[in-house]
Amino acid sequence: MRFLLNLLWAILGGGLITAIEYALAGLVCCLTIVGIPFGLQCFKLAGLALFPFGKDFSGEGKGAVSFVFNVFWLVFAGIWIFLTHLALGLSLAVTIIGIPFAYQHLKLGMLALAPFGTRIWNKP
Repeated sequence: MRFLLNLLWAILGGGLITAIEYALAGLVCCLTIVGIPFGLQCFKLAGLALFPFGKDFSGEGKGAVSFVFNVFWLVFAGIWIFLTHLALGLSLAVTIIGIPFAYQHLKLGMLALAPFGTRIWNKP
């Protein structure tokens, strides 16, 4: 079931487009030494954006460095990414079929606000 939902997500839910956008942003961020931590977070978000069904995340283990990086991320990228996922989620929630995809966009939007110090794992 997860495979089918992830396949539909990639084609109809915007997963492939958002994953490509995150991967390109990660490549751009990795061009500078200062941007490498932000690029790695973009790659983490790209992987989750491509296959979100069957995965979950938690913000356990956030420290002072993660907090500082999350503040920079939030100011320069997080709010805009969150608003994009919110708009996509609201547009998909109009139909009954799109509700699971809307939920995944909202989940990705919440992660996009503060990705540093967040752990992603596969659900059992």
